[in-house]
Amino acid sequence: MQTAVIGHKDSDLPVILPMDADELDRWRKANPSRSYWCGLQLGGCGGELSDRRYTTKVCHFAHHPSAPVCHRKDNGESSADHLFIKRGLRSLLGKQGQRGTVETRNLGSGPGDAVDLHLPAARRKLRFQLSSLDYQSWRAANLALGDDLDEVDWLFGADGPLTEELLARNGYSLRFRLETVGGERRIHIGSRTDDEPAVRWVSLEDCRITQAGLLTSRTESVRASSRHPEPFAFPIEGGAVFALAPEASVPGDSPFATEGRRLAVADVRPLGSPVVRAVLSLPDDVETPLAQYVYRTAGPARLLVRDGADGWAVHLDGFVRLDANQAARTGLARALPEQPETKPVPAVRTTRQDPQRPPAPVMAPPVAAAGRPGQVRKGVTLTRDQAVVRVRELLRRAAPQGRKLLWPALAAQLGEPLVGMSERDRIDFLVEVDGPLWDTKPVLSVLLRDDSGLLPCLPAVLERLGVKGAGGLAADSSAVRAWAARERERAQALYAKPPRPVPDRLPFTQPARVLTKKQHRQVDASIRSIRHHKAKDDLTGAKVRSSTAEERQKVREASDRVERKMAVLGDAFPTSKQARRTLSRARLWLKFATPGAVIPPDPSKLAQQALRANSSDLLAELSRTAQEMMEVRARYW
Repeated sequence: MQTAVIGHKDSDLPVILPMDADELDRWRKANPSRSYWCGLQLGGCGGELSDRRYTTKVCHFAHHPSAPVCHRKDNGESSADHLFIKRGLRSLLGKQGQRGTVETRNLGSGPGDAVDLHLPAARRKLRFQLSSLDYQSWRAANLALGDDLDEVDWLFGADGPLTEELLARNGYSLRFRLETVGGERRIHIGSRTDDEPAVRWVSLEDCRITQAGLLTSRTESVRASSRHPEPFAFPIEGGAVFALAPEASVPGDSPFATEGRRLAVADVRPLGSPVVRAVLSLPDDVETPLAQYVYRTAGPARLLVRDGADGWAVHLDGFVRLDANQAARTGLARALPEQPETKPVPAVRTTRQDPQRPPAPVMAPPVAAAGRPGQVRKGVTLTRDQAVVRVRELLRRAAPQGRKLLWPALAAQLGEPLVGMSERDRIDFLVEVDGPLWDTKPVLSVLLRDDSGLLPCLPAVLERLGVKGAGGLAADSSAVRAWAARERERAQALYAKPPRPVPDRLPFTQPARVLTKKQHRQVDASIRSIRHHKAKDDLTGAKVRSSTAEERQKVREASDRVERKMAVLGDAFPTSKQARRTLSRARLWLKFATPGAVIPPDPSKLAQQALRANSSDLLAELSRTAQEMMEVRARYW
């Protein structure tokens, strides 16, 4: 074994035996009268040890031949780290004139599981965690330690989920490591901050122990700011609609109050959920919603929760006002019938001006008016979430015409945060624009260009989104160009008015074959011929199923319900191709199932399906579409 304690079995003075024979000789001369023990605080048997000198192998401590069997688990260099940390902290307390106690802890796996430094005057404790710990165990220990304390600081020996958790909560995280120098283990403290994610190491002797805890030069400014942990945010899929409740007041001690935002109470209906009374967190520089109107969230909506605090809040960065008809469908109708709105009114940012004069709305012009790539837009600065929503909207508008947008012009038009964005940040940004990846939704990033063609980061974006086979390809490769061309076709079809059938996505796993114009014409002619002959074959024996007036009325009512749900979703929530086909098939059935209806001589495939349908099948399909459409298709927002 390499470690022992000096003096007696209960000693907490650790030592590491030099491994080299010459170093051991010098150690013996410098410490001629010391005795070494398999200390109880090392998990040892308490027996005396002797140092063994070897020239052909590593020097080490050994029990005497007559000693009983020792069941000590750890005997390497790190087995006495808790005692070196304990000694180092005591020394630092003495040098800096601070009052405190240092104790080692056995948390179930041995006496070296942790080291606690208690600063009673500051009601603060520092825990050096040496044994492994998961989140549940850490949370329980943190609550137990904090019962009679104001603060508990944690230091871990390695990076992991818990150091990331503390970094997210506090804005910094602390680590420790020990290095062997002769017969000592030197302690180093590492720190990370939000601004500098790389760990910076300093010697324990260069740290300061104050009433604020163990400080390095890097963490002192972060602690001095007394930052409170940000609330945890969970996305609300599909967004929400809301109407303010002016009669309700926000609690004065709300844990969700923060600088730059204001709180309001509203009746909120997340998509597909009942109405709930909730606190809204709104930006200060956005006009307050009016109580007589109903609004829909614009951009991401998130549920805020603070650890250890009661209640929750809904975080919004923007919203649009619904017209009278849309508001009535939400169940929160407060819009006046005599003052209908023809289209959503965007929330506007306010500027510092005459308080008697209402602020003018600030609307971003289209990208085509962006001007030169180097000319950065002045005025309103978008948040990152707003920029994601804005870029997504611009790409959807450009898709039906097959237009391609230049990234430099887009950055110049929108300004921050696109200006000066690094390649890594651009990849993260575009992943947010196109995420999550669905087979039915095209990747809009293929519409972006720089001066040389497709964005160089496009393959990395596709790999992050989960497109198989995109990783490692170059943006100017034939495979990527062919894949992007197919995605542009898909985007043009989906966002056209009215939408057209969306072709399948081109896989990277198969070599992409680029056809000539002549070959494309031949393929199109073959497809038309096959469809024509198939339509004639399918027409053989086609008959209209008999229907009653009651059956037609039920199908008509179900179709009306689906149409109303589509109207609630609006243009901002594109519905699925399947939902539109279901509704079209129901309309055709109503047309042909009426007694005396004239059947066309060459009906379309959809009309043939309607001719063979019955009312019970249509009702089941319409009911399923009405239930799924609001939940699944709303994710296009």
